[in-house]
Amino acid sequence: MDAETRLRLEVTRRQFFGRTSTGIGTAALASILSPHLFAGRADKESSSGIRPDLPHFAPKAKRVIFLFQSGAPAQMDLFDYKPQLETHRGTDLPDSVRRGQRITGMTSGQKTLPVAPSIFEFTQHGESGAWVSELLPRTARIVDEIAIVKTLYTEAINHDPGITFFQTGSQQPGRPSLGSWLSYGLGSENQDLPSFVVMVSIGKSRPNPQPIFSRLWGAGFLPSDHQGVKFRGVGDPVLYLSNPPGVGHRNRRRMLDGIGQLNRLRAEAYGDPEITTRISQYEMAYKMQLSVPELTDVSNEPDHIFKLYGPDSRKPGTYAANCLMARRLSEAGARFVQLYHRGWDQHKNLPAQIRGQCEDTDQASAALVTDLKQRGLLDETLVIWGGEFGRTVYCQGRLTEDNYGRDHHPRCFTMWMAGGGIRPGISYGETDDFSYNVVKDPVHVHDFQATVLHCLGIDHSRLTFKFQGRHYRLTDIHGEVVKPLLA
Repeated sequence: MDAETRLRLEVTRRQFFGRTSTGIGTAALASILSPHLFAGRADKESSSGIRPDLPHFAPKAKRVIFLFQSGAPAQMDLFDYKPQLETHRGTDLPDSVRRGQRITGMTSGQKTLPVAPSIFEFTQHGESGAWVSELLPRTARIVDEIAIVKTLYTEAINHDPGITFFQTGSQQPGRPSLGSWLSYGLGSENQDLPSFVVMVSIGKSRPNPQPIFSRLWGAGFLPSDHQGVKFRGVGDPVLYLSNPPGVGHRNRRRMLDGIGQLNRLRAEAYGDPEITTRISQYEMAYKMQLSVPELTDVSNEPDHIFKLYGPDSRKPGTYAANCLMARRLSEAGARFVQLYHRGWDQHKNLPAQIRGQCEDTDQASAALVTDLKQRGLLDETLVIWGGEFGRTVYCQGRLTEDNYGRDHHPRCFTMWMAGGGIRPGISYGETDDFSYNVVKDPVHVHDFQATVLHCLGIDHSRLTFKFQGRHYRLTDIHGEVVKPLLA
């Protein structure tokens, strides 16, 4: 057995420092060989891993549903109306607009960057008069319930670091996700359900979209019981939830009791917090055997609810079905429900592909807000819709009258928020005439994250976890709450 494996299996931090008290050099060497031994919990963390000092102040929201549109929706085709672009159709993007900003390798070799106005009609809706594309007729009906934020900007220009940054606050993999931070800070309202649930769907217009990875809902250096639990659309909602053939519920209980006793003995001997985490995860899995099948059985939903969410809501694994399930999970007490809908990466044939994506998502997204409101849950549930960055005003590939593609664009993009703590019926921020640069009220990703935490009663600068000698937080050392978005 090598030194690293022996340290990992046999040495806790307390034992380690006791055995190496004669020399700090050995401790330094061990921190390099096995750095997880030097992870530490926050000073005010309870034995269950939940922070008893939270929330820091009275929250407006109790839970979050994040409708993440993976691949980056084109803001100027959906929400950021730029009618003057028609006069620039086919002309090269002015240097005064681009300002030397970087572009991806997918368009860097193009001889020109021709401006591609949206071919879709925009009209104003609601008392707020918000401009919304014809692609989103159902979302247009709820504009007075949502805040449309047009001036998000980010640091990443490619999908993996972009999504990782939005979910974890860092472009580098390995940090805890937003849902894990909330699970760690606030726990679940229902002890029979995980506090953080994830569901994934794929757009019909892009059957082979950009991949996403399970580390996006990972706990990073937080205790692993705070990672997201993925619900599937086919088979068992959660892998290995059902008992093996021949194993009854009573036998399962006896087996878990025996394993729990062995794990507790191991935990007492080694003091490894991950052993305690394993015990709690086994118990959660046992509870989920009873709670999850009942929760995922939508046969008791009335017909008018299926009609509200659309025909796809009866098809497990679709975006519409996942939106309905998100409402059921949130209603049951899940703290953070994350939906990933893949297929928004439209480098070519954008008009056809984005129409398909909107057909997948528009009705169900609006229905979720409507359903939560009619149940009296919207005021305490924060709903978020959007992707990792925006798309370019210039065309990728050949521009025609009815077809174009768009590349990645981190300089400005649009998201919307609704519910707990958010001011409804507003459009926030302004971009330039090309939807290329922010000209008023910029919102950095860290600002957005800080605002989400604020809605849940959390001061983002105070939700920290000590790891490898440093106190980490979701927003790193940045982030300001966007107060004009708050109700």
